[in-house]
Amino acid sequence: MIPHIHGLHHVTAFAGPAPENDAFFTGTLGLRRVKTTVNFDNPYVYHLYFGDEVGTPGTVMTHFPDRKWKQGHRGSGEVAVTSFSVPRGSLDDWEARLKGATRIEVFGEAQLRFPGPDGETLALVECDDDREPWRALPKTMGIRGFHSVTLMIADPRPTLDVLTAMGYAEAGVEGTTTRLTMEAPVGIIDVMAAPDVAKSVEGAGSVHHIAFATPNDETLLDVREAVIDAGLKPTEVRDRNYFHSIYFREPGGVLFEVATLDIGFDADEPVETLGEALKLPAQHEPLRGELVNTLEPIPNLTLE
Repeated sequence: MIPHIHGLHHVTAFAGPAPENDAFFTGTLGLRRVKTTVNFDNPYVYHLYFGDEVGTPGTVMTHFPDRKWKQGHRGSGEVAVTSFSVPRGSLDDWEARLKGATRIEVFGEAQLRFPGPDGETLALVECDDDREPWRALPKTMGIRGFHSVTLMIADPRPTLDVLTAMGYAEAGVEGTTTRLTMEAPVGIIDVMAAPDVAKSVEGAGSVHHIAFATPNDETLLDVREAVIDAGLKPTEVRDRNYFHSIYFREPGGVLFEVATLDIGFDADEPVETLGEALKLPAQHEPLRGELVNTLEPIPNLTLE
């Protein structure tokens, strides 16, 4: 068993130009930009976080936006659909707001599927969810956070085994998709079998990783040991300023992260102004002058 997993923490994707990425997730989808920083491993690329008022785990979609990324190609071994929770009765309003949306039903729940700005597949799922949305849109339609993610996997059995070890339980099968659930704020993972689909090619629109939540550093170390015991290869613990985490790739090819719940996005700026200023990891602070001149301007962002 891999203990102490409490559902989804965040989802991170590659994206195209930063201004367009910001406009879509804050303007069209009505999320709050709760953190503006840079990629720890490549500080010349933004890392933008979008979620509810404080960036509560389970609400945050993050992106590495850059005009230089080539378009990703959908396929097996990746996240095929990222789904958000919206109130019941809101899909008519969303359908009028979104371009290219298609209404379908999955596991008995009505949803809209629509393309994101980089061709990724996003969905809005009507369900009961008492989380508070960010106030950019009417509360009757505001996004509450994630509903689920759908993994597209060539051979799903090993992936299902890992997720079961993490505390998920198989809750049903619909066509080629198996639904797994756990008791958590965001506790749904769908795994779609795609044995005849070509392997995905990473680029703009591709999900880089999905992160699962664990309470603190102590539980994170327990998770890491259990991942090793399961025959997988986790990284060392990494300090991401707003959480600590490890990464490992599950057998179907999707990169998993496990991130702690005990720090938060107000660690270096007040809740009232989250995301409005460029925050840099300490090791990249000496680059601020250069980054101010190279990073693309984003509305309502102070770079200096």
